[in-house]
Formats: sequence, C-alpha cells, structure tokens
Amino acid sequence: MMPAASTQPLRTRPTRLFVFGCGYSAKRFVEGLAREDVSGVTTRSPDKARHFANEGLVPFLFDGTGPGEGIDASLAETTHLLISIAPGPEGDPVLRHHGDAIRSMMPELEWIGYLSTVGVYGDHGGAWVDETTQLRPVSQRSRERVEAEADWLRLARGRGVPLSILRLSGIYGPGRNAFENLKSGKARRLVKPGQVFNRIHVDDIAGALRLLAARNENAIVNVTDDEPAPPQDVVAFAAEIGGFDLPPEVDFESADLTPMARSFYGENKRVRNQRLKSLGYEFFFPTFREGLGALKP
Repeated sequence: MMPAASTQPLRTRPTRLFVFGCGYSAKRFVEGLAREDVSGVTTRSPDKARHFANEGLVPFLFDGTGPGEGIDASLAETTHLLISIAPGPEGDPVLRHHGDAIRSMMPELEWIGYLSTVGVYGDHGGAWVDETTQLRPVSQRSRERVEAEADWLRLARGRGVPLSILRLSGIYGPGRNAFENLKSGKARRLVKPGQVFNRIHVDDIAGALRLLAARNENAIVNVTDDEPAPPQDVVAFAAEIGGFDLPPEVDFESADLTPMARSFYGENKRVRNQRLKSLGYEFFFPTFREGLGALKP
C-alpha cells in the first residue's frame, strides 16, 4: 500500500473523480481515495472491469477506438478528471471520442490531470532539463505526447479549467522493479557510456496527484526522483541488497534489443523536480535507493 495514510476524501466538499485509463499509476492513486470520491474508471479489459467492480468502483469499458458506453453520462457529474491513456497517430483518444462531453462539463469540472512523460524533452546529451526547457521529442510516441499536451492545454485554457500535466520518468514500484527482473533472470546491466535515466516510484506519482488534485493546481510539473543514474547502477544496487547474483555487463551497441527498447537510450537527460517541490510536495522515495529498499524481497 501507499506510504500515505488511510483512504480519505480529496477535500472537504464532495468530489467526483473520473479516470480514463486506470492502469498501474492511476490505480495507485485511486486506491488511496475514498470510494465515494470516484465516479468512474475505464479499462480495456472486461476482466479488469469486474475486478474494479468488486473493489467498489464503477468501471467502464473504453479501448480508444470508439466512445465508451455510459461514459458521457458519468462525466456530467464529474468534478475532477484524470487522463492516463497514451495518444496515438490519430491523436488523443479521450478527446477524439469524449471531447464534446468534457467541454460540456463546465462549470462542474474543476480540475484536469494529464499523465505525460519526460520523453517530451527529447535528447539533451545528459544535461539538466526542467519545465522551461524547449520540447524536442525524438520518438514518434513522444511527439504524439507533445501534441496531446497541447490539445489538453487548449481545452483547459479555452474553458478556464485548471490543468496539471505530470511529466513522469521511468515508473517502478510493487510488481514492476529491478528485483522482479532479477528473479526472472531478465535483468541485464546494459552499459552505454554517459547514459542516465530518472525514475519515479508509483507511490510518488499517486502522492503528487493527490496534492495537485486537492488544490485544483494549474501547473506543468516533472514528477521524477532526485538522482538520475546509469541503468546498470540500479541493477547492481538491487542485486546487492536483494542477495542476487550480479548480472554481467552488456555493451549497448552489441545488445539484442527491440527497436522500442533501443529508442529509450536515444534520449539522455537529467530531469529536475524543483517545481513540484516548490508546490509543497515531499517525496516518499527521493531516489531509487529508498524506493528499492522499501521493495526489497
């Protein structure tokens, strides 16, 4: 469970949160909320929909190819909206299929949250970037994210609704971490000289969302840890504290990688998080050391 305290309302007045894409990160946020604060969540999977229903949530099926049945009616009663669905070549699927309903929610709608990625910054040769840095995405998926951010900004600014865009770094947490890779034998110490990545524990994504949603914050923030580090160092740390054999180093140039995996290494930057801290957020896990330490098997 999250390090945060027990479930409680986002604020003292009634809140109705609707979540598009209740996956790994968004679900962690929802788990820390009182059920009466959540008006609905979407998933692609009928099995997950049944699981959400058993947990006291109201699930809707939405796969991005067409409008989801019953979603527009639920949006009419929504005060807080969270989008955690990746865009595609045709743009943002939420805006494409439910944009008109979202625009008609005003003035009931008080806040929008959008989960994006630090990939929008592109490659900066290992230099530091922050929210004022020029966006120069490299991959197609990152270019689509830049366009989706712009579309949500236009909607929010056009209707005067606060929008929080959370640019997330590499996500890890329970069930998704270096220990799992070591246990399965899939961990590799992939070495590309000078390459670093930031990371973020899923509980800090949930914590940041809680702060931003409770305050109806209008901001673009990097949600990322304090210590960008070479990926091989993270694997070595996990192996040491978890009692695993240290995997051998693998040279990046000769490594057998999928095109998507290789593309991640085409972007090298160090991401600052001072803006989020200036809003009063205190990280549960400031670096991968604290985060992995809490996940140690």
